Amino acid sequence: MKYFEKILIANRCEIAIRIMRACRELDIDTVAIYSDADKDSLFVHYADEAFPVGPSPPSKSYLNKERIISVAKRAGAEAIHPGYGFLAENAEFARLCEEEGITFIGPKSKTIAAMGSKIQSKLTMKKAGVPVLSGTDGGIDDINEAAKVADSIGYPVIVKASAGGGGIGMHIVHDPSEIELAIEGAMRIAESAFGDRTVFIEKYLEKPRHVEVQIFCDEHKNRVHMFERECSIQRRHQKLIEEAPCPVMTPELREKMTDSALRVAETAGYVNAGTVEFLYDNGEHYFMEMNTRLQVEHTITELVTGIDIVKEQIMVASGEPLQYAQEDISLRGHAIECRINAEDPMNNFSSDPGKITRYRSPGGPGIRLDSGIHAGFAIPPFYDSMIAKLCAWGMSREYAIARMKRAIYEYVILGVKTTLPLHHAIMHNPEFISGNTHTHFLQEEHISRTLKRYIQEEETRMTQLATPLRADKKVAAITAGLVAVIEQNRKD
Repeated sequence: MKYFEKILIANRCEIAIRIMRACRELDIDTVAIYSDADKDSLFVHYADEAFPVGPSPPSKSYLNKERIISVAKRAGAEAIHPGYGFLAENAEFARLCEEEGITFIGPKSKTIAAMGSKIQSKLTMKKAGVPVLSGTDGGIDDINEAAKVADSIGYPVIVKASAGGGGIGMHIVHDPSEIELAIEGAMRIAESAFGDRTVFIEKYLEKPRHVEVQIFCDEHKNRVHMFERECSIQRRHQKLIEEAPCPVMTPELREKMTDSALRVAETAGYVNAGTVEFLYDNGEHYFMEMNTRLQVEHTITELVTGIDIVKEQIMVASGEPLQYAQEDISLRGHAIECRINAEDPMNNFSSDPGKITRYRSPGGPGIRLDSGIHAGFAIPPFYDSMIAKLCAWGMSREYAIARMKRAIYEYVILGVKTTLPLHHAIMHNPEFISGNTHTHFLQEEHISRTLKRYIQEEETRMTQLATPLRADKKVAAITAGLVAVIEQNRKD
């Protein structure tokens, strides 16, 4: 059965290729869009068709809603998959698709809008009986009122942008003297980043775990969960390592957390893939937010359940019922994902765009690599710094860690700094190996103390393994020849 004839992927790099792979297996033609910076990228050549959408800055290309819709209509695409980031959780873009008769592969625009407000979604879930952290029930802009709320909750508290994401606009406040600056700073950043200066306050947990539940719903009121993921290892509130399942999960806690997640989905009238995020501390879980899109870390859920989430997204978007009932979904083994970013861990994770001079990808049993990079690829400075997702699967967590260590050892990326040395350090860290992680894990001294040594080890190793990988004219000619073949096949 063919669910759509043609799908436009409103994204770039590795996630664009990931979605195209699912489409290819479903015999669906794909349309890529690309900015000036991406015109020679692998995902552009992988697609069946590709169209330019504007200059390199995202605001003029990947965030240009009207132009993307225009390309979809010109190409005859019946559906758009937004991937994650960019327009994936943009309610206006989903609404434009609906008005133009183009299927948006994700939830309805009204659902995205409702769950996009952290204040409204938290209030809705509180009324539905889902556990939430104590805090304000609405937005706040009065400093005196904010101080009273913080005093009643008890310090520390956290100030958040209601329309925010990725840690943008968050301010942790430990003392009443800091609350005024925190409110003003959060509002200023929120207005600049999201066009909405609304902020709220809630209780701040010092060392919680970040645990999320993958849910999936169809238009026929079928709802399932695909278990949980541990996402506690983060930098600047953005994830670096994820695991499935959570190392400290018990059957009782899983039942409570997945029940809460499904209640969130039911309350929101949710359709398609979504993720409900919780904070977990001292035996209790608290609703944080719902991501109304495909997650970066969907890969590890696919590894432990055997379900192709992107294919399921496409089928459900076409009106088909879910292919799985809850009793059909089971956990098998353990999976870990390391996000490989073009960043310098020793320099506050500053991005390091540039040209990859030598490259060798890892492989072998239990290894999955999602990427769109190669030797000679120039990482542009305009987009998120994540360049690849390295996943390892094993029948146990210990086995998965061993495979990840081996995969990191095999991975060669030269020309730019990456987070590979940090992942190398974490995989050898006794606290991580024991499963003792939390959202401030990377701020602890036991990581920074050994990081410099691991960076030196990684640089030496990669240089040795890269010796036979000569980025000479012969390699460049072969690459150019392959691209030419792909282009000719596309035309034929």
